[in-house]
Amino acid sequence: MNGTEKLVILKVGGSVLTGAKAFRRVALYLKRRSELIPGEKLVVVVSAQKLLTDTLERRARRILRRPSVRALDLLWSTGELRSVALLALHLEALGTCSVGLNVHETGLQLPYAPGADSVHPALMKSQLESALSEHAVVVVPGFLATRLGGAIVSVGRGGSDLSAVLLAIGLAASRCELVKDVPGYFAEDPRENAQAAHLPWLSFDEALRMANRGCDLVQPRALLAAAARNLPLVVRSMDEGAPVSVISLVNSGSEEVRDEPVVAEV
Repeated sequence: MNGTEKLVILKVGGSVLTGAKAFRRVALYLKRRSELIPGEKLVVVVSAQKLLTDTLERRARRILRRPSVRALDLLWSTGELRSVALLALHLEALGTCSVGLNVHETGLQLPYAPGADSVHPALMKSQLESALSEHAVVVVPGFLATRLGGAIVSVGRGGSDLSAVLLAIGLAASRCELVKDVPGYFAEDPRENAQAAHLPWLSFDEALRMANRGCDLVQPRALLAAAARNLPLVVRSMDEGAPVSVISLVNSGSEEVRDEPVVAEV
């Protein structure tokens, strides 16, 4: 990338990728965004389609009650790769300069056990940087990394959040946005209380406390990794007029996020 371009990591979760129409909607959103912000490069981290990971696990356990971790990770990876391919195809159909990468091309390596308290990623970024030099949008699988020997490994439930954070850190991205089916955090569950107050900003400690109380909006390991590197996270939906929530050490940038000209088309 040249000095006039900025890199944004944009994670799109399974709660958003609910079916064929959803993939097209995301592609339209990305197309509009790349047109409105031509100096922006996007690495789009995608999860498997909603409920597919659970479906694949049930299929594995019908074959073998206790499948090996390696085999289960390999089966799970087909969900993320399917999302990469489908979104890449929709972007190609819209004429957006984009490419989809597989888990090995993405270059995220986890040499340590995925259940460890700390995260020690390595990013072999040559292929990813090459793709970014030629395309405005690069689509990569979330939830997955590789071992040093090349084996595919999952990084835990909600792991696409962690993948996005690790890529943002490794690529020194200008921001990391997590696209959800809700416009960020609320003081109460908005599904139970329609009048729940939206939280435009919260600290990492507050987000972790909410996670401990059962709010699974952002994976705790992703929050810990972002906090360790002072990487602010923007939690948003694709709705143009909706508010966003910023998670950071200091409440200094939540209003700046709203200035980004992002438009979603349905």
